[in-house]
Amino acid sequence: MDERIEDFAGLLRQNGLRLSPAEVSDAARAALLVGLEDRDSFRGALRATLVKRGQDAAVFDRLFELYFMGAKDLVEGLQGSLLDALEAEKLNENELEQIAQQLAQMSAMTQALVHGRTDQLARILRQAMLSIDFRGLQSPLQKGFYARRLLHAAGAGKAEAELQQLLRLVPPDAVEMASKRVSQTLKALEEAARRVAEREQKARDPEQKAEQSLMHRSLASLTPDEVQKMRTVVRRLAERLKTRLSRRRKVRRRGKLSVRRTLRKNLSTGGEPYRLVFRARRPERPEIIVLCDVSDSVRNVSRLMLQFVYTLQELYARVRSFVFVSDIGEVTHLFKKTDISAAIDLATAGKVINLAANSNYGHALKLFHSTWLGSITRRTTVIVIGDGRTNYNPPNAWVLGEIKRKCRRLVWLCPEEQHSWGFGDSEMPLYARYCHRVESVRSLDDLARVAAELMP
Repeated sequence: MDERIEDFAGLLRQNGLRLSPAEVSDAARAALLVGLEDRDSFRGALRATLVKRGQDAAVFDRLFELYFMGAKDLVEGLQGSLLDALEAEKLNENELEQIAQQLAQMSAMTQALVHGRTDQLARILRQAMLSIDFRGLQSPLQKGFYARRLLHAAGAGKAEAELQQLLRLVPPDAVEMASKRVSQTLKALEEAARRVAEREQKARDPEQKAEQSLMHRSLASLTPDEVQKMRTVVRRLAERLKTRLSRRRKVRRRGKLSVRRTLRKNLSTGGEPYRLVFRARRPERPEIIVLCDVSDSVRNVSRLMLQFVYTLQELYARVRSFVFVSDIGEVTHLFKKTDISAAIDLATAGKVINLAANSNYGHALKLFHSTWLGSITRRTTVIVIGDGRTNYNPPNAWVLGEIKRKCRRLVWLCPEEQHSWGFGDSEMPLYARYCHRVESVRSLDDLARVAAELMP
């Protein structure tokens, strides 16, 4: 069991958990104390010793279910006892007794297969798993190879030969039925071994691999299922960035060296600067205003970027969000009343503005200018998220000029590649002239890069 826990700890490390050798040793001792009989107690012991951060709990739960799932749950297709089926075929007592005597001299696996004992077969498979090093199982293409290794370790080859031996004792009129049952039983055993190998492979497939594949995917091409998966990736990305930015701020918290106060502090040492004194810096937390296009062409991008911004909102004094298609409306209040995911669903579901209208950036910008321009100060960073396609309506780019004059920074995040700007109804080259910075953000990788550069 110590080897299994050590292997399990290796899987946790692959999926981002930080584990020391001492913690793995504590987990092994805790497992020895609680035993394996009570699954919940065993799980609780491992979780208490191996999980230190709340955000790691979901990863632990997923891997525990995959790694320690009972093999009995994977054994399917056994259709009861072969002896009972033979008895139903009206074999006489001498024939049944002869088969039973022969079966008693055979291996434990053969007996489990003949009697249809899934619990006994599960124990045999679990014991065989302990003798196999699954750490090399990294690809789905290797599942067949490891399934065969598991069958060999469990004694499947010997069991198959013994089952064929039993068939020779079956009367001719029951051979067809018995042969069919034996064939189904062996097939069920092979499928069980493949499911065990598949489970082991999934447990060794780090979530980071799935995350990395999504990180480089175009946000506009995501399916609805991938958007749901992406929410978790966005949250983790924002949390990592928030930790890095908070650490950066903490390092910068000390201000410039105050020579006068340092000399005064060190008068007792003859002016030798043993103790340095710094000028205290006023913590500056900027304000964020987000203008988000939620038309059909960029709605996926907007949803994920809104979630990203609001996951980082602790770094800012205030975050205000507006969504637009043709009209524009504020959705900040939704984030105050509900959690992030629910608020984003409401913000992009047409509860505030009409989503059926055609995109009209010029009209939306003009409405923002007349209603909310006064809320922008020199501490405000304005982020516009959209593709800049106006449906050939007046672009009203002068509004961006007014916003740029009042705000600290005006940033435009466009989900289209730069080579497509200016073609068709795209007004991005015009809008770009009025922004401090314009970035093409087509994936989470791009978003992480831009956020790390732009955010204080």
